[in-house]
Amino acid sequence: MRLLILGTGGMANTHAKHFAAIDGVTLVGGVDVDPARVDAFNQVHGIERGFGSLDAAIAWGQFDAIANVTPDSIHHPTTMAALRAGKHVFCEKPLATDHAKAMEMTELAEQMGLINMVNLTYRNVSQLQKAREIVQSGAVGKVKHFEASYLQSWLVSKAWGDWRTESQWLWRLSKKHGSNGVLGDIGVHILDFAAYGAGSDFSKVFCRLETFDKAENDRIGEYDLDANDSFAMTAQLENGALGVIHATRWATGHFNELRLRVYGELGSVEVQHRHDWSKLFTCLGDDAETGTWTEVAVEPVPTNYMRFVEAVRSGKNLEPSFRHATAIQKVLDLATMTDRDRVELVVS
Repeated sequence: MRLLILGTGGMANTHAKHFAAIDGVTLVGGVDVDPARVDAFNQVHGIERGFGSLDAAIAWGQFDAIANVTPDSIHHPTTMAALRAGKHVFCEKPLATDHAKAMEMTELAEQMGLINMVNLTYRNVSQLQKAREIVQSGAVGKVKHFEASYLQSWLVSKAWGDWRTESQWLWRLSKKHGSNGVLGDIGVHILDFAAYGAGSDFSKVFCRLETFDKAENDRIGEYDLDANDSFAMTAQLENGALGVIHATRWATGHFNELRLRVYGELGSVEVQHRHDWSKLFTCLGDDAETGTWTEVAVEPVPTNYMRFVEAVRSGKNLEPSFRHATAIQKVLDLATMTDRDRVELVVS
């Protein structure tokens, strides 16, 4: 498979590293509006060709698929162009900035018969995969309740860099730069984490969003700091389970941490994932009587990158697909509406 990397910012390095490590995959080009950035990226990853636009790359045409690692607001136009050119697409999350655009991308990909997947990276966590397997096996019984959180601390810590001076962080705080805030950036991850682990899609949501003061006049340079920093959501799944989901960038002491607890009538599972480790715990069978939790050892699972390559080779689309990401985007859109209107909304 000949792969084009579209967008050569920070996350593109992760894509290039993972795809280059897969037998049979060749990185044939990098695309970026910044010539210096694409040149530096290509040198690091041994890529021969650089392009200043996707149009130029498509005119060349000597590739099978693209990894779309552009900013959120650019996903829609670039993916649509790649699909029209007959290229398979592996897109960063969120698929689009709203449900309507995401659906356009999904329908075109399916009409064209092209492989379409979204890099919901926490599907790579083997502990989450195992938790879903346990839930779907019936070992926890009927799921009654769940709780999920995604905690980051880069607004209070410089561990990842200084958001006050670095554009890679500032754009995530600015609506006009294409950000839907915490809800759009990491909310998409924790919603997928929760629904996937609990084995059911969403049926109802109610969300509160908050944007806190961070600078004088809520502005730094060209960036208006108006995107949400935190959200708290109540939700119900199609299987009837009720739960809470929250996320923030103000969680001091938590660099990048996701947690999911799924409670059933017979037992429970808990997944903890940090930037440096992942763990799965269960409380099943007789352990429910004593409140005993056991850590479960789990083998690694194929990554999204591997699964995309497998899908292109086989011609059979795999999850997480554009259609799945579109369903998650609908929940995100409705969450924003519930914050505005202060009413719970039905997803389906």
